[in-house]
Amino acid sequence: MNTPRLTLISHALCPYVQRAAIVLAEKGIAFERRDIDLANKPDWFLAVSPLGKTPVLLVDGEAIFESAVICEYLEDTALPRLHPANALQRARHRAWMEFGSTLLNLIGAFYNAPDEPALLARAADIRARFAQLEAALGEGPFFAGESFSIVDAVFGPALRYFDVIDEVADFGWWTGLPKLQAWRSALACRPSVAQAVRPDYAESLRRFLRARGTALSGRMSS
Repeated sequence: MNTPRLTLISHALCPYVQRAAIVLAEKGIAFERRDIDLANKPDWFLAVSPLGKTPVLLVDGEAIFESAVICEYLEDTALPRLHPANALQRARHRAWMEFGSTLLNLIGAFYNAPDEPALLARAADIRARFAQLEAALGEGPFFAGESFSIVDAVFGPALRYFDVIDEVADFGWWTGLPKLQAWRSALACRPSVAQAVRPDYAESLRRFLRARGTALSGRMSS
């Protein structure tokens, strides 16, 4: 059986791309990574990405889009399994993956907040979601205990944002959430998570946030 040629179409800062890259790495699958400029999308990219978004996984040239779908395709076609064997637990994991997407939306609303009241309100929204995560976590080190799962692949990129955001100010996100802090540390140390971004990721994220003309970028420039 021939091994398909995989190309991950990506953008350097996209957390959804990172999810797919982490799952590929955890499964030991060789792939080519091809970055594009989302501000100047080439025609070939628009032809394979109906929504004009990254990531897209090309499997022998055939396109799969949407990160959750890409992760499920990889789970269906390659070992080791990263979902639980039990159907109920598998459904629970998929629900928390969706929760991770909601968290990413909140992070985007936070760094796009136009003024200080909106910024602090969005910070409170994130803190509330973090409290829910704290209640869902077990003894760790990962979401499902000792085994790394696709839920971990989803939250690794989301929690990575705070390595930079925490440099700006203490928004009180982590106080009283020891399980979440331990999980964040475990994910940051996981090779697949660490290597899902380029070495200049943090500085690129700082530039991106400073350039937005928002309340957060104002704090970064002061």
